[in-house]
Amino acid sequence: KHNYGWGNYISLLFLSNNGVKTEIKDYSARIQQEVKIAKLYAVSSGNHSDMGAKIIALLGSPRLSGNTAKLLEEAIRGASDAGCEVEKIEVTTLEFSSCREIFYCREHETCAMKDDITEIYEKFRNIDGVILATPVMTMGIPGRLKSFMDRFQVYFMAKYMRGKPMVPESKRKSRLGLYLGISGMNVPFVFDGAKLTVRAFFQIIDVKYWGELLIRDM
Repeated sequence: KHNYGWGNYISLLFLSNNGVKTEIKDYSARIQQEVKIAKLYAVSSGNHSDMGAKIIALLGSPRLSGNTAKLLEEAIRGASDAGCEVEKIEVTTLEFSSCREIFYCREHETCAMKDDITEIYEKFRNIDGVILATPVMTMGIPGRLKSFMDRFQVYFMAKYMRGKPMVPESKRKSRLGLYLGISGMNVPFVFDGAKLTVRAFFQIIDVKYWGELLIRDM
C-alpha cells in the first residue's frame, strides 16, 4: 500500500540491481487526487501567497543522479506543475558539522556552529511542506542526512524546552510532509527505521507526516 502527495505523477524508468528496466508509472490518478487535496488544504489555511505553497525538497542520497534523486525530481516536477514553489536541497553537498551538543540552542534560535545549515534554519520556518527523499542504508537513513536532521536541535529546543516554536503559529497545523523511500533489499520492515526517523524530524519541525511512497527491491 502506498500513499502519495505533492506530485501529480510518478512516471520514470529505473534500473534495478540486475540491470532490468522497471517502469514506475501507475500512480497518476492517486497522486493527482492528493495534490488537489493538498492545494485545497493550503488554500483554506491561508498560509501561502498566490504563487502557491512553498516546498523544500530534501535529497538525502549521496548519489546525486541515482534512483532516489530521479524519483525526487519527478515529485518536484509534479509539485511545480501543481503551482508550488519548490527549493531543492542536496544534503550531501552542504558544508556542515554534526551536532556536538554545545547546547547554545537552549537559549538561542540558532546554533553556535556557523556553516551552511545556519541559513537553512530560517528557510524552514515559513515553508508549507517538505518532500524528503532518501535511500535506506543499514535499515535507516544515510549518515549525512541524519546529521542534517540532528542539527535541528535548534527547533527541538525552541519547541519543547522553551515552549516557543520556531514555526509561526499560523502554519503549525497545515504544513505537510512527504517521504520518498527506496530500498535495494526486499525484506520485511526494511523502511521501519527510516520512517521512525523521518516522522521524528517532521514532528520537530512542525510538519505533518502526510504521505509516503516506498519502493523496495530497487
